[in-house]
Amino acid sequence: MKEFNVAEKGDGSYRPLAILRWVMVVIFISFGMQKFTPQSAHGIAQFISNSPFISWLSVFGLRGEAYVLGVAEFAIAALLVAGAFSPVLSALGSLMGMVTFAVTWSFFFTTPGVVKWSLSSDPMAWNLTGEFLFKDIVLLCVCAVLFLASLPQSIVRLRAG
Repeated sequence: MKEFNVAEKGDGSYRPLAILRWVMVVIFISFGMQKFTPQSAHGIAQFISNSPFISWLSVFGLRGEAYVLGVAEFAIAALLVAGAFSPVLSALGSLMGMVTFAVTWSFFFTTPGVVKWSLSSDPMAWNLTGEFLFKDIVLLCVCAVLFLASLPQSIVRLRAG
């Protein structure tokens, strides 16, 4: 499929997007590895149990739900690596990354106690967990950029300038 694009084969301002791919590969591998530790399994349990999107993972038990997420993160990393050679796999891995970070960013709103909304001078305050989750919006955007850059230009018109 020649219409799809791979940043590593691009030129000009498009080529540096390859850096984003490899940063996301490192992030997904490191996040995936963490899911196989008891500490991570216990740490993410509160997010999973309160999520309207992935609470069903509890059928696998505390460690099993973490393992499922870890395997998914390894699969996304593998797709992003393969995406350096196959633009369709680049788009698929990036899309899966977007879904992953959209779900994890939603924990910011679905996990009790992470954010305290108020009409005071500090209308939105979050704890360390909230700060940890808030960064996922940036990672979601990185995956979105990779996804859009992988698509055929007939689908996505990038403004030259």
